[in-house]
Amino acid sequence: MKHPLTAILETHFNQVRTGVYSICSAHPFVLSAAMLQALADRTPLLIESTSNQVDQFGGYTGMTPVQFVEYVHEIAGEIGFPPGQLILGGDHLGPNAWRDEMAAEAMLKAEDLIRAYVLAGFTKIHLDTSMRCADDPGDPHTPFDDEIVAERAARLCRVAEDVFERSPKASAPLYVIGTEVPIPGGAQEELDVLEATSPEAAGRTIEVTRNAFRKQGLESAWERVIAVVVQPGVEFGDATIVEYSSDKARELSTHIEKYGGLVYEAHSTDYQTRTSLRLMVKDHFAILKVGPALTFAFREAVFALSQVEKEFLSGVEGTTVSDLPAILDRVMCDHPKHWKKHYHGSEREKAYARRYSLSDRSRYYWPNQEVQDALEKLISNLTRYPPPGALLSQYLPGQYRAMRDGQIDSKPTALIRHRISEITGDYAFACGLLCGV
Repeated sequence: MKHPLTAILETHFNQVRTGVYSICSAHPFVLSAAMLQALADRTPLLIESTSNQVDQFGGYTGMTPVQFVEYVHEIAGEIGFPPGQLILGGDHLGPNAWRDEMAAEAMLKAEDLIRAYVLAGFTKIHLDTSMRCADDPGDPHTPFDDEIVAERAARLCRVAEDVFERSPKASAPLYVIGTEVPIPGGAQEELDVLEATSPEAAGRTIEVTRNAFRKQGLESAWERVIAVVVQPGVEFGDATIVEYSSDKARELSTHIEKYGGLVYEAHSTDYQTRTSLRLMVKDHFAILKVGPALTFAFREAVFALSQVEKEFLSGVEGTTVSDLPAILDRVMCDHPKHWKKHYHGSEREKAYARRYSLSDRSRYYWPNQEVQDALEKLISNLTRYPPPGALLSQYLPGQYRAMRDGQIDSKPTALIRHRISEITGDYAFACGLLCGV
């Protein structure tokens, strides 16, 4: 049976130029909103976890690959999303989490990571061995040797293939190779213009990796390599967005046509316009990764509802408001691990970034129990006391219109998911997956 991702990408090189978007988030509201989008569009849904989020030791989410699969399937069950339409991917799988260790030890852990992902049912595997380990030679600020990167990627592919061949339940993995610069999740420096990967560099990544696969006897696995990660010239920082330029990416775009069915995978496409996203898909950047923009939209909706709650329910006898934005900020200040190295400047500037930075480091704090309790109180208050339309029009005008049109009801959960779906809708449109497009 053909993998649904393969089926989508096989149509890409005809006049339709379809693509697929990848949800890179573990947030339950983001996942449920994306599932509702895919249900409406009658399409599969690609959800990915990174090697930092989910690994054999739990990652920063505390979930192993098996637990992440169970978690996603639990949300799908609540939404009524068919499990057969879920595609699970592993992003940047390699020694990244153990780059401070010696290469031999780091690669053994990376092998265990790959093994755990494939056994858990992940069928889209991004092999990323582009990072130096502690004893690897060379300047850490320069690209790592292509031959070593390719050799290590092939080694990890060999592990994935062995798992697939020996496990009756495992599906044949699809592979993505290459990496992007700068690192995913948003750049930390100020941005203006970002150079796209050169066609020569993209071609070398493909050729060197293909040769490494052949040396490992992985010819059949190479047939399942679907994409190459490159830098299309897009990125976002705390307050800046580098917009996609089709003209600047043209040479890179046309270069992939030489490789018979391969497409590009583009990371950090968050905050690109709907028009730019569609242009990217047409230019063979047919796999679009999105993450922080979705939790940013969630945060926008929750902060807007908090304002509605404050104006509507402050002083109502027997009711206390959630004060969610203040609680979130206090928790972030009490536990600065996830933002301290990223947000700089004066105290005022850091306070602003904690709330409104496009890199959205607040996404790491939503699982905190205090923050969760505040969110539950907010939702409970506005469920018990539905706010007037005028306040919804003031703070969530798009959701108010959707409610008036009968697309959603007035429950806070529906309003939040709809705000997120305004982003997923852009990606579905760009990929030619939006119902009726």
